[in-house]
Amino acid sequence: MAAATLAVGALTLAACSSSPAAVKKPKTTTTVVPVTAQPQLCPLTGQPAPGGVIPQRPALAIKVDNYSAARPQSGLDRADIIFEEPVEGGITRYVAVFQCQNAPMVGPIRSARNIDIGILTQFGQPLLVHVGGINPVIANIAASPLINLDLGNYGLVIVHPPGRYAPFDTYASTTALWGLRADDQTVPAPIFTYSSTVPTGTAVTSVVIPFSGDAPVVWLYNPTNKLFMRYYGPEPDLLNNGHQNAAANVIVQTVDVTYGPWLENAEGGLEVQAQLSGTNGPLKVFRDGVEIDGIWQRSGAADPTQLLDSGGHPIALQPGPTWVELVPSTVNVTVATATPPPSPGSSTTASG
Repeated sequence: MAAATLAVGALTLAACSSSPAAVKKPKTTTTVVPVTAQPQLCPLTGQPAPGGVIPQRPALAIKVDNYSAARPQSGLDRADIIFEEPVEGGITRYVAVFQCQNAPMVGPIRSARNIDIGILTQFGQPLLVHVGGINPVIANIAASPLINLDLGNYGLVIVHPPGRYAPFDTYASTTALWGLRADDQTVPAPIFTYSSTVPTGTAVTSVVIPFSGDAPVVWLYNPTNKLFMRYYGPEPDLLNNGHQNAAANVIVQTVDVTYGPWLENAEGGLEVQAQLSGTNGPLKVFRDGVEIDGIWQRSGAADPTQLLDSGGHPIALQPGPTWVELVPSTVNVTVATATPPPSPGSSTTASG
């Protein structure tokens, strides 16, 4: 009996030893794909920020003279947006707005105008750099959201380049100017939208804006670099470093202007005024060699200017620097359209 029990046990052990071994699961590996950080875009150009990170600082608006005796200027090729405004005597002056880039020297810096307030409140609380102004204008700036940086109070940042003479000899670097408010890290919100997709428009070769005999502005489109190049009549508008002023976008914003009630100079020039918010007006946007017509409108002083096509849709700008031409409604802007290329399969006959 014991022998039988042992035999059964042996058979059971044999049966257990003949069962297949447990199947091992194959090892799995996980591949980690590195995520490349996308560069941040400059709020006022739509271009990648230098070094991929937007500088934590406010918009810096500098008043730059454009009287013929003030040329050539410095630093405008580093600005994000430049506003050209009409002032007394038929001349123009610039509000050069910087945020993403630095300029080692900007100038000549001149006095403020009341129209600067209407231009700049859409940037929040920008720094406004100027050299004085008439009492009513200075009072209005003080009552506005703008940060008033009158260089008459900040002589240590002023540079007087050799060969420059008063009143065209006041310059400063953007680094020094931002340093006057080093604790302000408020980045401005974009005021325009940007897209590399070219909107439907009319092909153009030139834009002529005859502000006056002192500022016969001409923009010619260069298809090679896809920029509008700036001229005074047939002469290139050159900066002190030899660079020609240029822009990816040229905005012609037609405005109604009035004159007075204040005298701006001893010659009897009246302050130029323009309503830039709570209203609208005709608009021409030039980018990538095409013209898009529409209207501009701006609800309140703190709101950005909207650029709308004839159907009421927002007009996107080409990423890059922009010039805004604030053109009085009495100035006749002329545009030369480009000859369209022949359609595929068509033939042309040359005449002798």
